[in-house]
Amino acid sequence: MEELEQGLLVQPWAWLQVAENTLLAKAYVTKQGYALLVSDLQKVWHEQVDTSVVSQRAKELNKRLSAPPEAFLCHLDNLLRPLLKNPAQLSEATFSCDCVAELLILRVRSELSGLPFYWNFHCILASSSLVSQHLIRPLMGMSLALQCQVRELAALLRMKDLEIQDYQESGAVLSRDRLKTVPFEEHSFLEQFMAEKLPEACSIADGKPFIMNLQSLYMAVTEHEVQVRRKHQGSGAPQTSSNTSPQEIESHLLSQPEQPVSSAPSLSESEKEPKDTSGSMQRSQLSKVKRKKPRGLFN
Repeated sequence: MEELEQGLLVQPWAWLQVAENTLLAKAYVTKQGYALLVSDLQKVWHEQVDTSVVSQRAKELNKRLSAPPEAFLCHLDNLLRPLLKNPAQLSEATFSCDCVAELLILRVRSELSGLPFYWNFHCILASSSLVSQHLIRPLMGMSLALQCQVRELAALLRMKDLEIQDYQESGAVLSRDRLKTVPFEEHSFLEQFMAEKLPEACSIADGKPFIMNLQSLYMAVTEHEVQVRRKHQGSGAPQTSSNTSPQEIESHLLSQPEQPVSSAPSLSESEKEPKDTSGSMQRSQLSKVKRKKPRGLFN
């Protein structure tokens, strides 16, 4: 069942509206079985079954249908895949769900070979290790990656300010006043962000902002987790914890750009680069570059 576990981990989350229930869900289906993870942001439910369970449940719910479990799994995959990829698109199946005690039952009704087809996903509460694997660890890795991205952008802005200053000292004049900017000051920017933008940026709501804006980053982090696990298994080394490195994710993110996210983690004083040291190094780098007459933005 390891294939199902790893396959489910690297799947993106989808936002579903099932009757009056708003859910986050992800699923992975193969010929050997399926794995499903569902959350309402209060609890997390999970079901993972093999072909023997599929065969038995199909007999109980569809007495008029006779087919190998692989055929039922293929049909379930065809029903779930478009639903999770584009929930707004009309589905040929009808979905409903009930929560009984600690059990979440997701009911599906469709047609197979011209006959009614019924299926019930029996999801139990997910274990703490499963919640950590699919939510806590990936979200921590995403936070570290975004923090690293903020530091890189702040350093780039400081270099841009030095470049503009060098142009101005060479006599360049801005041709359009509306393009004028003030030098970037990281501490002031973060203070203003915390005061003005943080409440809006941290609005989790029903989970839809997370689904809409951060799934490619989520998949990059979980794929890295799987790669680290396979590397440990291949080397035979004991696997304790596979920490997600933002630097190792960077190349993956370049090929999967995110939508703009209006959130930026604050940096501690120990994480900020000393201004005097970085400024002198950056000026020394600029002094080695032959000055040229700026064109385009400046005259």
